[in-house]
Amino acid sequence: MKTMQNGFWRRLYALTKKELRQLLRDKSNLAIGLVLPMVLILIFGYGLSLDVKNAPVAIVLEDPSPGAADVLAGLQLSPVFSPVPVGSMHDAEALMRDHKIDAIVRVPSDFSSRLASNRASLQVIVHGADAGRARIVQSYLAGAIGQWAVRNADRQGSAVPLEAAPFGSIAIEQRLWFNAANTSTWYLVPGLIVLIMTIVGAFLTALVVAREWERGTLEALFVTPVKPTEILIAKLIPYFGVGIVGLAMCLVAAKVLFAVPMVGSLAILLFSSVLYLLVALGIGLLISSVTKNQFLASQVALLASFMPAMMLSGFLFDLRNVPVVIRVVGQVLPATHFMELIRTLFLAGNVWPLIVKDCVILAAYAAVLLALARLVTRKRLG
Repeated sequence: MKTMQNGFWRRLYALTKKELRQLLRDKSNLAIGLVLPMVLILIFGYGLSLDVKNAPVAIVLEDPSPGAADVLAGLQLSPVFSPVPVGSMHDAEALMRDHKIDAIVRVPSDFSSRLASNRASLQVIVHGADAGRARIVQSYLAGAIGQWAVRNADRQGSAVPLEAAPFGSIAIEQRLWFNAANTSTWYLVPGLIVLIMTIVGAFLTALVVAREWERGTLEALFVTPVKPTEILIAKLIPYFGVGIVGLAMCLVAAKVLFAVPMVGSLAILLFSSVLYLLVALGIGLLISSVTKNQFLASQVALLASFMPAMMLSGFLFDLRNVPVVIRVVGQVLPATHFMELIRTLFLAGNVWPLIVKDCVILAAYAAVLLALARLVTRKRLG
């Protein structure tokens, strides 16, 4: 019995030693075991936040009276808001369409006179594309404006009863733009298109092409008269088709299953989706050409494409709430620009300055990544 136990421990020690050596030899395993957890800890610990800070709010002050300024004092002193004085509702609505502000607070011209008779009202319009952020902004605005009722009651030497309206004698007319249903589904479904196209374009392409490198089928092609450019184009076509099918499924699901409105141009959405799909395919080809290993290609594609697209593109978290360094990293990602563009087209419509900017950025990324994939493939042939 003792001999059997000694044999067990010897075998266990030998196997453990072998696995440890194999782990240390394979740098990709170390990357998954050490680098990936550190990246996740840094991103979730420091880079992402669900809090709303310095939310830009347009103030349309049609009645520049001391009473109106007193009511809005809670916005000026709050770290949650960054008030933006605007001359007219037309200018404020333009800022809202460009998503440069999160809300509009309009003080009508008859505010002071109606306040004296306890019939005053304010108009609050909130950008509702991100339903979660919109609800937070609405509640913060309610609290900031409601502080006036408390201050006014203190000045008059009376208490505000718990059953009273939170704004005292001021009525709040609230509206939600770009998300009338006030649901996060309208915000998340367009973003899922970005993730699906990233998986098909970058992740799947990197895996399949790397598998062919491992099996030697690509080297067999290289000894034939075909050119590297022809091989790359032939690789792009099938996965381009798969990506278009995935896009079509997402659009049908958005319309039929989730009733997400399509305010902007479908043609522009398709054109920008093609640009981003070329970007994702370029990433996948470049990764597979450099790594030539399925396992390593899958991990690099995960770290370089899918995870950033999910966590740093604005899919789940508003980039305006994160530290500057993380925000800069997010703006470098092509997925961020496609995310911004596709949500705008779905919920806000054709905002041409944003459309032109994001399409130019995506086209530049596609050209550079495909050229790099071609260059790396040429070097491997040399």
